[in-house]
Amino acid sequence: MLKTYKKLQKIRKKAGLSYEEIARQLGISKSFYWQIEHKKRRLYYNMAVKIAKLFDLKPDDLFY
Repeated sequence: MLKTYKKLQKIRKKAGLSYEEIARQLGISKSFYWQIEHKKRRLYYNMAVKIAKLFDLKPDDLFY
């Protein structure tokens, strides 16, 4: 099972999105998203909901 941050990276790359593109869609800075994906900042459930919505996933899909 992939760790959450590795899942985020895999999902983003599969969608062909850069850090900047996904951050813009989420309304956050590129560095903020980069920090989430690289486990420098905690992924809170409310942000997981927003990320999951971008990729038509359930938030829990990011954690399990």
